[in-house]
Amino acid sequence: MPMINIVNFKHSKLSIRHWQITKNESWCVLGRNGSGKQYLDQLLAGEIIADSVDELTLPSVAKIALVSFEAQQQIYENELKLDATDYLDANDVGTKAKDFLPKDKLDHPLISEFSLSHRLETGYRQLSTGEGRKLLILQAIFNGAELLVCDNPFDSLDEASCVALSAALKRLSTTGINVLMMLSNRADIPQWCNKIAFIERGQLDVIGDLTNASTKRQLDALLTPISDDLAWPESSHQLSDYQHPYLVKLNKGKVHYGGVDVFADLNVSIKPLQHTLITGSNGSGKSTLMQLITGDCTQCYSNDIEVLGHKRGSGESIWQLKAHMGIVSSELHRQYRVNGELLTVVTSGFYDSIGLYKQPERYQIELARQWLDKVGLLEHQYTSFKDLSYGEQRLALIARALVKSPYLLILDEPTQGLDELNRHRVLNFIEQLAQQKHSTMILVSHRKDEHLAIFKQHIRL
Repeated sequence: MPMINIVNFKHSKLSIRHWQITKNESWCVLGRNGSGKQYLDQLLAGEIIADSVDELTLPSVAKIALVSFEAQQQIYENELKLDATDYLDANDVGTKAKDFLPKDKLDHPLISEFSLSHRLETGYRQLSTGEGRKLLILQAIFNGAELLVCDNPFDSLDEASCVALSAALKRLSTTGINVLMMLSNRADIPQWCNKIAFIERGQLDVIGDLTNASTKRQLDALLTPISDDLAWPESSHQLSDYQHPYLVKLNKGKVHYGGVDVFADLNVSIKPLQHTLITGSNGSGKSTLMQLITGDCTQCYSNDIEVLGHKRGSGESIWQLKAHMGIVSSELHRQYRVNGELLTVVTSGFYDSIGLYKQPERYQIELARQWLDKVGLLEHQYTSFKDLSYGEQRLALIARALVKSPYLLILDEPTQGLDELNRHRVLNFIEQLAQQKHSTMILVSHRKDEHLAIFKQHIRL
């Protein structure tokens, strides 16, 4: 008997003609942002009911484990609610990584293979996005899941972690656990997974075996990009207005938590238009370095660092500096929990606020619309931000970062959660943005195909 058998399933958000998964099969469902992958997740979780269906066989909800950006976000928000730092003499790290796993599995070799052994005493909020995802996958494995559903599991992981995770998932597929990956990028499909389905506008269609030439041709046709010839929104300034030799200068930088150095003796200097690529393994301090620059890491005041012509601690406010920065990061995405229309979210970029708390000028609203058009989301300007897919939200946050034409644009894994077309669109967008010469970019990335020629400096942590 198949583990999953769906025939003529119809729902207002999801349609499946025929899809069958048998024991020990591994599948990839490929789809663009907003294609409906989230509704497939909801079907498997028992959260949506068919308007009509001829046959529906699914594992019990207790036997299905879903690991997704949204699941990680929910845990993160719950951890914030439980944070008791204000009532304690010490910082409350929250639920430790080890507490997500069964006590009798804390010595399991998979933990070491996932490079999490040294993080078991770390609070969940202090884990990187990639580390948090690996922890939830381990939790699902150890709790006896029969169907493991992974939403873009390789996003935000360094190359070694991707290899280790792929190998672990491959082994699972031969030990009675079915693996179903919801992927946005064809390049992320592991060689060992050859059952492919494609979803678009809520319609799931089984394509077949990836080794088949016909399957590859179908994917090529489905993923052919659409040309983008929209004009660039008008910039409020040119970088030639900037009066200082460096945008960022860090001398012997050091950040440490709990007696452990994240990095030490780090020297970084970034001149105007010296676009810079930051790479390194998970936990090497890439995001911490970005937070040191933006001022979101409190240890910036104990470092010799100059940002946008201001030496930290010389009387400048964090908001004075952020007025000339655009920031896109997983941390910002986590924090943007205020519900509101998409246009409001993008317009809030003028004020560096989570939400909009004053009436914007008419020109600001018009610029926000132009940037939404540039990233392909203008038709959703009045849609609730929370109702968009994760990838669409990320595109919106890129538009939010650009509305004020920042001197310094910080992109901390900006393509995380984006489908193949939108990833290429964003990368092309970044290359074109470099030609406009009004923002200097810092890009944090794990993906080799994001090592663009525009990056003249490469810092490896």
